Amino acid sequence: MENKSDSELWAEVESFFQRNFDTDKHPQIDTILFLIGVQELGSGQQKYTKDDKLNILHIAVCRLLQPFGYYAFSHYDDDGYPHFTELEKLPELKPNEQQILMKKAIIQYFIDENLFDSEVPQAD
Repeated sequence: MENKSDSELWAEVESFFQRNFDTDKHPQIDTILFLIGVQELGSGQQKYTKDDKLNILHIAVCRLLQPFGYYAFSHYDDDGYPHFTELEKLPELKPNEQQILMKKAIIQYFIDENLFDSEVPQAD
């Protein structure tokens, strides 16, 4: 099995969203985060308020950074929203570093959830 670079895996992530959600060829990170948040919430396609959208983005960020040790799942509230406990403060990151971290986290999510079409190395 060949090891794919992060840029090759990222291209597969973009292709996944383009195929399955009719996004632009290179969707914005926020678009991807929103769709992952909706998936994690399990609420499906519906109208969301601005507050809902912010909460959905927060869910996605917490879920994505969970394998990196920044958050742990805590519980679901009465409305079915997942809650997370912060385990470690995120380091101060420049915008481009934030982008890199989120891309790595999204790639890890795709590996963990078996969303890649082709085989990629599984984390041990």
